[in-house]
Amino acid sequence: MSDTAGKPKSAEMYPGPGFRLRHRFERPAPEVVAGFGEFATPDVSDLMNRLYTMTSTIHNLTADDLRILGPACTVKVYPGDNLAVHKSLDIAQPGDVIVVDAGASTMNAVLGDLVSNKARHRGVQGFVVDGLVRDIEEIREIPDFPVFARGVTPIGPLHRGPGEVNFPIAAGGIVVQPGDIIVGDLNGVVVVPQEMAVDLLERLRARRAIEAQYKESVRRGEFSNAWVDRLLAEAGVQAEDGFDGPGSAAPANDGAA
Repeated sequence: MSDTAGKPKSAEMYPGPGFRLRHRFERPAPEVVAGFGEFATPDVSDLMNRLYTMTSTIHNLTADDLRILGPACTVKVYPGDNLAVHKSLDIAQPGDVIVVDAGASTMNAVLGDLVSNKARHRGVQGFVVDGLVRDIEEIREIPDFPVFARGVTPIGPLHRGPGEVNFPIAAGGIVVQPGDIIVGDLNGVVVVPQEMAVDLLERLRARRAIEAQYKESVRRGEFSNAWVDRLLAEAGVQAEDGFDGPGSAAPANDGAA
């Protein structure tokens, strides 16, 4: 028997982690998902204390007026491979948003116009990809189909795995669980954890009238920055030139917005 080493065992792929699928998971009520369509992503992000927004490098690559909204069907792929993306088309339900964790890879695209067209015919709302896509001109021709990603490349994917569907992933610096609500527009992508969605939607609706009134006052030029002086005074800021008029750091009682 030869003592010459052959193919290393570390290069083999094994069943288990990396080759897993979940066909069923709990989704939020359709009326709850639809409710988030009433609000822009900055409003949603603010009420979650800015902690659940993906990095701004993941952005809308399609028409400016296209928003993305729906429960997450999550996919994790080995960077540059899209076998699990193809399988997700059989698992996602109409109305889902397929969110792909491609490890922020800047090498291969993990989907293009063919996968996007297949997804649209399955009723998928769109894609959010922590990685690259390709065929962007053709994707933009698909009616009402938003795709958010880090960018584009002509380099296509492989189809060998590993990959997982509907397990927790990380996309744009945010943990995404299957069934979390994805809200995306020109400002970026926000992830609403499913367990807080109902309460968050109620609070958004409760604040809507107050926010609208404040914005209208600003448009009319009716606003005060006295709250800025109050915060500066609390921090001990002093005007070195001794100015004590409007805009100084003098304490004030005006409310902040």
